[in-house]
Amino acid sequence: MPTINSHLVISALGKDQPGIINKLTRAALDAECNVLDTRMAVLSGEFAILMAVEAAWDRLARLESQLPKLQKELGLTIIAERTEPGASPAQLLPYGVDVVALDQPGIVHNLAAFFADRGINIEDMTTSSYAAAHTGTPMFAVRMTIGIPANMHIASLREEFMEFCDSMNLDAVLEPVKG
Repeated sequence: MPTINSHLVISALGKDQPGIINKLTRAALDAECNVLDTRMAVLSGEFAILMAVEAAWDRLARLESQLPKLQKELGLTIIAERTEPGASPAQLLPYGVDVVALDQPGIVHNLAAFFADRGINIEDMTTSSYAAAHTGTPMFAVRMTIGIPANMHIASLREEFMEFCDSMNLDAVLEPVKG
C-alpha cells in the first residue's frame, strides 16, 4: 500500500546572504523530504522564500524540528504550515497576463480588483519597476498567471479586460499559457 504524503509550506524572510537556499534545502534533504515548489526573491536586500515540501508525516516532523535552529543560524523569520495536497484546479484555464505602464500608484490593486470581481484567482504574480530606455521614464511591469473558470466566455473577458486597461492607460496582453 503506497504511503500518503503530507505537505508542509515553509516561508522565510530576513536579510539576504549567500547560502540560505543551500541550508534550507539541505535540511529538507536530511529529513528525507521532497521539495515540490519554490518561489524566492531578494527585494531591497531582504530574502523571501515560499517552499512546499512533501513527505510522510514523521519526516515532516523531523524537518519542522530543525526550523528553529535554522531560524537562529540564518537570522530569518521562518513560519511552517502543514497543508493537504492541493486539489487539482477543477475546470480552470491557465492564462498569462502581461501589463506595462508608466509607473503610478494603484496598478496592482486595480488589476487584482478586476480579476477578483469576476471570481478569477491570481495564481502567480511578479512586478518590477524600471527606467525606460533612452528617456529614463519610470515604468512598471506586471506578469501574472490567472485561473479562468472554463465556463467563462474568454472573448468577452478579454474585451472587458482590454477596455479596462485602455481606461487606465495600461498596455496589456491576456493569452493562454503555453506548455
